[in-house]
Amino acid sequence: MEQTIQKLVDVEGSWVSVDVYGDPDGPAIVVIPGAMADSATWAAVARQLKGWRTVAVVNRRGRHPAGPLTDAYGIQAEMRDTESVLREFSDVRTLFGWSYGGLIALHLANAVTVAHLIAYEPIMAPFGAAALPDLADAHHDGDLDRSVEVALGQVTGMPGPIIESLRSDAALWDGLRKVSSPIYHETRSVNDAPLPQEFARQAARIDLIVGERNRGRAPYGTTFDDVARRTPRAAVHQLAGQAHLAHLEAPGELAALVSRLRHSAPG
Repeated sequence: MEQTIQKLVDVEGSWVSVDVYGDPDGPAIVVIPGAMADSATWAAVARQLKGWRTVAVVNRRGRHPAGPLTDAYGIQAEMRDTESVLREFSDVRTLFGWSYGGLIALHLANAVTVAHLIAYEPIMAPFGAAALPDLADAHHDGDLDRSVEVALGQVTGMPGPIIESLRSDAALWDGLRKVSSPIYHETRSVNDAPLPQEFARQAARIDLIVGERNRGRAPYGTTFDDVARRTPRAAVHQLAGQAHLAHLEAPGELAALVSRLRHSAPG
């Protein structure tokens, strides 16, 4: 399906934007991207999702055309923002979060009722904690190149030669720079977020997805296992052949799995 409209949603002290595909207000899935991503990077997945007449992809604070993070930024602000987006649609059937977006969704489902929650490789503390001093220095210096380097190298564990190969692609590197400005605050938010005994207590159904290449491997597979232990009612699924960036590397396969989970859900 094609994008039909873009909404701007006022939130506390800022605003978020929402790319809406298909029906402006039908049975909906709301997609919450994580750090180092924006709504545009999820367009290929959004267009291929089936089972919802409305697909809404949120552009969270700190990335154009959404507004600034503000001084009160943290997981609670993200939860309130997501709740504001959910109220924009009359029939939200599924809340889907990727990475940090998955953590936001899991926390929100402890506060409000969610019919169906899907999270792809959600993260939780102490994810990326060791990189916070270097991320803070890069942020305070306004050095976006350094922010990208630290995020890729120290947070995700990407080898230096691969980082340099990404840097050699000017368009790709510029895209990473554009979504890197909030990375320090987002990583701090992950590590400041409370750790509930159980995630998503008010979700009627929970599906967690891990990429096959990350299963049991640091950093994403091990933090996924930490989340899964705190989400005992969740069904766990594996996306064959994929890792953390399935939305970019295999958007059709990811969309097909998410769509299958919708079709197997009641209601």
